[in-house]
This record gives sequence, structure tokens and C-alpha cells, in this order.
Amino acid sequence: MTIDPSSIPNFGGQPEPQPEGPAGPVVPDQDLVKQLLDQMELKYVVDEEGDLAAPWEEFRTYFMFRGDQPEQMVYSVRTFYDRPHPIEDKAQLLESIDDWNRRTLWPKVYTHTHDDGTVRLIGEAQMLIGAGVNIEFFVSSTVSWVRAAIEFDKWLVEQLGLEQDVNDADEPGEGDA
Repeated sequence: MTIDPSSIPNFGGQPEPQPEGPAGPVVPDQDLVKQLLDQMELKYVVDEEGDLAAPWEEFRTYFMFRGDQPEQMVYSVRTFYDRPHPIEDKAQLLESIDDWNRRTLWPKVYTHTHDDGTVRLIGEAQMLIGAGVNIEFFVSSTVSWVRAAIEFDKWLVEQLGLEQDVNDADEPGEGDA
């Protein structure tokens, strides 16, 4: 099974190859996602649990296949945002992500409170794939979900004024000469 590269948005500004993809529905697998990530020129790793992950500076996006029965197989793209937020900011975070979830289709974002009291965000989109899916639909959904995960991080930085925090962290403070 191969991906029709003409169905992949051009991330790098380079011309896209034009081979033909499979006809009819396919049941996507990790190798297909690896091929797609290669064509998108995104780096990825396979973690110790066997899940495929694409790391960015402030988050990691996982491409997972779950399901006990073939017809119940689910493809999940889950993004773990690494920026820790203090528990005192959880109400503001919930208000912001509720706004995001109302305005957008994906990723749906939720909070996770760690034992140390920090709050982190997780975004997720899913597709039932057990009966097979159209390859173009699979590719365009995956690409859209990756783009949306990136856009959410940018949006949250703007919403919460985190760009100032990022800029402050980059600038040397008094006595840091």
C-alpha cells in the first residue's frame, strides 16, 4: 500500500511526486503513517511501547493504532503538550481549551493533572479504520490533524500570553552576563 503524494499538502515548497495510490478502501498501519511522515519530511521515532511519535520543541504527536477486534480498530493521533502549567492556572486553561473545542473540530484538547501539581494539555483526534478507509481521506485527515496540533500550540501561546514567557526565558537576566 502506498500513498498518493499528490494528496499531501506541500510542507517544504518542493515539487511532489505523482505515483498512483491504491484503489478502494485500505486499513492503514504504522508503515503507511511512516511513509506519510517521510513524505511530509517530519522526523519520527518509535517509542518503547511501539508507538510512532513525531517530536517538536514544545510537544510530541503520537500516531497510534488501538483495538482488540479488527473491525473495531481505531487510529488515534494524540499530541502531548510539554509546557507545564501550575494548578492555579487550571481554570484559565479550561476556559481557553473549552473555547478551542467549541470553535474547532480537532484536536479536541483536555487537561491532565500530574502528581506534582502541574497541568499539561493533550490533544486528540480519532478515526475508526477497521472496515477500511479511503486513502485520500486518511492522508488528508492525518495531515490536517498534525497541522491543527501545531496551530493549537501557537493559539494557546497567543491566548495565554506565553510568548512573553518564552521571550523572557531567552533573554539573560540581571547578573547573567
